[in-house]
Amino acid sequence: AGAAGGALLIGGAGAAIAAEVGTEDVDVNVNIAALPPVGALTMSVAADATTLSEVPSGDADIRQFNGTLPTVTVTDDREEVPESVFWYVNGQSSAFTGPNGATLPAGHLGWAPALLNTDGNGEVAEGPEVGTVLDDDEGLVGEELLALALDSGEAATVGTWQANAGLFLKTPVTVAPGAYSGTITLTLWEDAY
Repeated sequence: AGAAGGALLIGGAGAAIAAEVGTEDVDVNVNIAALPPVGALTMSVAADATTLSEVPSGDADIRQFNGTLPTVTVTDDREEVPESVFWYVNGQSSAFTGPNGATLPAGHLGWAPALLNTDGNGEVAEGPEVGTVLDDDEGLVGEELLALALDSGEAATVGTWQANAGLFLKTPVTVAPGAYSGTITLTLWEDAY
């Protein structure tokens, strides 16, 4: 009992004399170097706008306006590409809006994709031509294929691929005159088999 009492007394005395005398701050610095890049699968577009100009349509009931989709570049500089994956670029148009509330549905715009670099051995292919509703086709209403790599790993051996598309807008001759504008949304996807 005496030993326990002494221990309690010492503990109590220790707590009684603990008082803050002063403080000092220590700055901690660290230099974290950038990791070496491991690469990525990316897409870029050469310009954010293009203009269509009227051309002869060959049909007295149709007006046609042609242009070119700005160059789309897909780059894959990954050090390791997953197995059994493929990438593709799709495009889809909005409706065209014109003067005084006039509109042209997206189905009036078609395209003819073209692969611009052919350095590889067929790792990437261009999508099919899509006609307009005036060609008895769908136009760019839904997502349509611009370019496709059936094996991302094989396409990465070349590293960079470029494609564009001939754009053609077809309207009835009765279309309201004026400036029209729409948007093509391009999307790069990678998927697994």
